[in-house]
Amino acid sequence: MESRVMLSLFTLLLLLSPRNSQSELQSPPTVCIIGGGIGGSSVAHFLRFYSDSETRIHVFERRGVVGGRMATVTIAGETFEAGASILHPKNYHALNFTTGLGLKIRKPPASESSLSLGIWDGKRFLLKTISVDSKIPFVQKIVSFANSVYLLVRYGFSLLKMESFVEGMVDKFLKYYESTESRPVFETVEGMLKWAGLYNLTTQPLREQLVDAGLNPLLIEELVTVITRINYGQSVFISGLAGAVSLAGSGGNLWSVEGGNWQMAAALINSSNVELHLHEEIEFVSHLEDYYELNSTKGNSYACQVAVIATPLDESEIQFSPPISIPERKLQHTHATFVRGLLNPAYFGLNGVSEIPELVGTIEDPDIPFSSISVLKQHDKNDVTYKIFSRQPMADALLDTIFSERKETIQINWGAYPHYKAPEVFAPFVLDGQHLYYVNAFENAASTMETSAVAGENIARLILSRLYGKQYLSSSTSSFPNSKEQLHSDL
Repeated sequence: MESRVMLSLFTLLLLLSPRNSQSELQSPPTVCIIGGGIGGSSVAHFLRFYSDSETRIHVFERRGVVGGRMATVTIAGETFEAGASILHPKNYHALNFTTGLGLKIRKPPASESSLSLGIWDGKRFLLKTISVDSKIPFVQKIVSFANSVYLLVRYGFSLLKMESFVEGMVDKFLKYYESTESRPVFETVEGMLKWAGLYNLTTQPLREQLVDAGLNPLLIEELVTVITRINYGQSVFISGLAGAVSLAGSGGNLWSVEGGNWQMAAALINSSNVELHLHEEIEFVSHLEDYYELNSTKGNSYACQVAVIATPLDESEIQFSPPISIPERKLQHTHATFVRGLLNPAYFGLNGVSEIPELVGTIEDPDIPFSSISVLKQHDKNDVTYKIFSRQPMADALLDTIFSERKETIQINWGAYPHYKAPEVFAPFVLDGQHLYYVNAFENAASTMETSAVAGENIARLILSRLYGKQYLSSSTSSFPNSKEQLHSDL
């Protein structure tokens, strides 16, 4: 009888004792990351970097390879970027991922960085820079200088004003690399942007901001339009921050990862001690008391204390219980078409292929069927690989008018980035007030590999601070530098 009483009292004490909250976890939590692109892999990396705990991390990727919107195609034995292609010299997370994980930086050869440019209005070239068939560096430098003078004569000092506008944005963005001691953890995109002084850029279209900065209309309608159409598939009426990021992506000293940018995501995942689930698409995320249950199309079920969405929800079929609410957002689809063949000079009103600029950009006109055509590789005089960006698929009949010969054609439809429209409205980083996080909320500000890494780093710190408090954030810098000064010295 006495033992029964003691057992009842013990059971009662267990029932009455408070359950551990997420901030009082006695054992390391399980974190499930949906999406194996640069955003999801960055979250995994920074969770390991900032935390000393043995957190169990699952990464789910619906395809058979990680990388998300970073991917490559192979044509004539050559590998080309099919998705996110270029990185800025001040993309410090990407630089440190690449150098720290043993990958190789690919810088374009001088011949590639000085491609001749033509701006096409659908009937004629409004602008064509000088082009010479010479690989001699000294000759290429003279041609580059001559083209710079030509552009300065055409657009005046507006070019310098554009450069100043972009540099102002970049300087503010560099605040995201400051030490964690001076850089807060951000619970909202708005707060993150306001802290860096970037929020106002998302409230007005790029065109308005460039006019306010003193740029002349000709530069905006021609060169700036070409850049925004190539980099975001949209006009100069995109929101200002996305537009400024687009302009930064047209500068010098751009780079990529040798063999494909997707290797950054692969290397981050491989080095972060995660359980990777390829070909596993998550279709249900349910919050059940103090954990999340993830169910995949394979019929598998996973329990985790933290769930991270690292893929755009705009065209996703993931269902949430209870339902979540985010602002409606449309993705801008970009069709990347790779053609091995030869352009038809008659399409452009020219006599020979050599007269066609190596980069053909276009102005904003609904009748022009493509945003850009660029030379990726000239195999020989009559064998060239081209890359075309367009807002709609390129039909075979259309391609047959643009090209006089086609040996190989590959087409990829990317849900590449948000359709930007100022003023931007942002989804929350925390989708349910608990531990369901959304990396891609930041994409409404700007969508690049580096902005995904910056957002992923913040999400990792946000997870740890909300689980444990700031005292659990490691201040170690032994793996990758996390302050601007350390980054500069490391590079």
